[in-house]
Amino acid sequence: STVTHDGRGLFEGLPERLEVGRYHSLAVDHGELPDALVETARTEDERRVIMGVRHREEPHVGVQFHPESILTDAGERMVASFYESCSTT
Repeated sequence: STVTHDGRGLFEGLPERLEVGRYHSLAVDHGELPDALVETARTEDERRVIMGVRHREEPHVGVQFHPESILTDAGERMVASFYESCSTT
């Protein structure tokens, strides 16, 4: 899937559009995302499926794709960014 993102956190310094590996059909409806979470990534197709979230106050992030997959552009950089953020919080 092609994903666009907000360029912050895990996505800092990455190209605006990324191909990512997805092995699921689960998704959060836009209207059901809790207020504590901010959408950070979405598919570029007409469904605009939420693919990334960040907590508004806590250092918590989540993605709905596989950054470790060989199908994911810049996946190694995302994993490294996550590791670095864990070591500073």
